Amino acid sequence: MKHIQIFDTTLRDGEQSPGVSLTAGEKLEIARQLAKLRVDVIEAGYAAASPGDFAAVQTIARAVKGVSVCSLARATENDILRAYEACSPSDAPCIHLFLATSDVHMQHKLRMTRDQVLQQIDSAVRFARTKVPFVEFSAEDSGRTDFDFLVQAVKTAVSAGATVINLPDTVGYLLPQEYAQRFIRMREQVELGSALLSAHCHDDLGLAVANTLAAISAGVDQVEVTMNGIGERAGNASLEEVAVALALRADMYGVDTKLELSQIARTSKLVSRLTGMVVPGNKAVVGANAFAHESGIHQDGVLKERTTYEIIDPQVVGVVENKQLVLGKHSGRHAFFKHVEELGYVLSDQDLQNLFMRFKELCDKKKQVTEEDILALVDERVYGEAQHTYTLDYLHVSCGNQPLSTATVRVTGPQGVREEAAVGNGPVEAIYRAIDRATGEEVELATYQISSVTPGQDALGEVRVQVRVNHRLFTGRHVASDVLDASARAYIDAINRYTIMRVAPALLVK
Repeated sequence: MKHIQIFDTTLRDGEQSPGVSLTAGEKLEIARQLAKLRVDVIEAGYAAASPGDFAAVQTIARAVKGVSVCSLARATENDILRAYEACSPSDAPCIHLFLATSDVHMQHKLRMTRDQVLQQIDSAVRFARTKVPFVEFSAEDSGRTDFDFLVQAVKTAVSAGATVINLPDTVGYLLPQEYAQRFIRMREQVELGSALLSAHCHDDLGLAVANTLAAISAGVDQVEVTMNGIGERAGNASLEEVAVALALRADMYGVDTKLELSQIARTSKLVSRLTGMVVPGNKAVVGANAFAHESGIHQDGVLKERTTYEIIDPQVVGVVENKQLVLGKHSGRHAFFKHVEELGYVLSDQDLQNLFMRFKELCDKKKQVTEEDILALVDERVYGEAQHTYTLDYLHVSCGNQPLSTATVRVTGPQGVREEAAVGNGPVEAIYRAIDRATGEEVELATYQISSVTPGQDALGEVRVQVRVNHRLFTGRHVASDVLDASARAYIDAINRYTIMRVAPALLVK
């Protein structure tokens, strides 16, 4: 069977989702999990965009082995040098160059002629090949590019040494049969040699996965996907949907990947938690309802024989019954550390000590501690916000069925310790007004979401908020057994992410 490379761009294209801004620690943890999922390439970021992105790509390239680490770059010498410096520690460093080839992009965005575009493709690819062994060239907006000119662009990139040619449907415009034909015709008209063909699809018409599968049928060698399908606008092709379709319908596609499908559920949950992007309940493969049955007819059928209504075995993608841990309030450090290690986390001694303290605190509040609780604690305590401009020291809330609630907060920030109080139509509004006064930051609450991490009345509550500043969204999250405390700390987290961007304006560049 032909091997299809999985190029994961969750940390680059996925992070470009509005409101998503991952810290270096969060990016590293997702990258480690993607390595466990066994993707072939991790596009870790856009190194030239900011010092933060550069550091994240370089950290991942150094720490995550057994996988190619890639950085995006414009077709310019400076971008290529930054990408090379960032990803060079990788076992297989890759630079992903892009330049638009459609008339609308060349005329209105690049202000370049076709000849100028071809010249820049040639010089950029040749320069990149002097730095790294793997260079991917993407013809941005290839779906709306005149095909004859697209052939010229691809020939130029291959001649200059590109090892991968990507024909992205950048704006999600093409239909499956149209997209497939582009690859078929390209193979007929261009001598690709050892260069691979790659597909990258956006979901503007809800066709990203269908287009990706059509491209595989047309003979592509690599597909570019994101976990949970996150990404610009309507998102990208979902890794989990493409992977399971290829495994389930191997009779149709005749290809394989080296993905460890049992890691899909855990990867999905990690990406959802750290990006703040909730997975819809009806999302294929990883949604909460993907393996749920409410209809009596369906329930009866599944009880008699699972395959009557389930084409995917939940355990194949890592969905298993939530088993209670043996760990409890009397568990020692060694047993706890061993269990965290078995969950697949690589933590420093200090992180483990901090996590154990949080675990003990949770044991005093909950009757039963589940694996989901431990995963939530790891994500929140270790891979949460890496930098704190503001810290919540104290929170007191008074509320009931009366019209107004009151909240008092004490916040430590650049101006020292400030204590403020406020009233609101509910406890959350009162808390947020008090925090606004204590920080002095002018932010607008855009979204507020609360969900239960685990079942039961004593479950951990996860709060995710987005704040808007100058038309840009910043996401904050926190997990706690007290949802009002989680609400306050999630809001502080979002404000901290905004202040980090404010003090380093270059980070605002995507």
